[in-house]
Amino acid sequence: MPRYKLTIEYDGTPFHGWQAQDGLLTVQGVLDSALSQFAGHTVESYCAGRTDAGVHALGQVVHVDFASPRRAFNIIRGVNIYTLPHPVVITHAEEVADDFHARFDARMRHYRYRITRRAARLSVDEFRSWHIFRPMDMAAMREAAAHFIGDHDFTSFRTSECTAKSPHKTITRCDISEHGEEAWVEISARSFMHNQVRIMVGSLVQVATGRWRAEDIRAMLEARDRRAAGITAPAHGLYFMGVEYT
Repeated sequence: MPRYKLTIEYDGTPFHGWQAQDGLLTVQGVLDSALSQFAGHTVESYCAGRTDAGVHALGQVVHVDFASPRRAFNIIRGVNIYTLPHPVVITHAEEVADDFHARFDARMRHYRYRITRRAARLSVDEFRSWHIFRPMDMAAMREAAAHFIGDHDFTSFRTSECTAKSPHKTITRCDISEHGEEAWVEISARSFMHNQVRIMVGSLVQVATGRWRAEDIRAMLEARDRRAAGITAPAHGLYFMGVEYT
């Protein structure tokens, strides 16, 4: 059976996360239903990284197997008809080797977190960015972000329900950029633990708004205790941006 790598874009607002769940609207549920209708047989997708309820994606990657070869253009056009009216679309499709695996072959995952800094509440971006109305010290936030770079024990930045085998993760990028009213936190690593990015961002925002000092991030890492770190940032500001493979 030919295997295909698909790049997926979705608005996470109406979904109960990525993973298919009986009786709940999920991204995988919508996608697999559309793929199966297109293919004429049951198709199950395997993703690079499951996202929580409310989290968005511009570059999620999945692999699927079809019973017969399909043209990339036909996959994109055909499957996207069946995902309607839900905000899930395939943006790219390509045939790959039979042993390609969207999750296990991933070498780097990239996330972006959007923060909007203004007095007025959000309208268009209400469920697409975290609204912070207090002044933010961006220099302090960048100083704090630097403490995350490298290999660390991120026990303080994982949920108690996280089932990852090891809390050690290597962060290769934790950049903060400003775009008018918006601030973006862009974080990259080979893998992340459950809610790790959101807890990292929540802690950085608390530094920027004066709750913590930049150097407190190091103490949070050393504590290896979730109670030592900051709040968990809202899901709706988080975007799965892309995946790198060898």
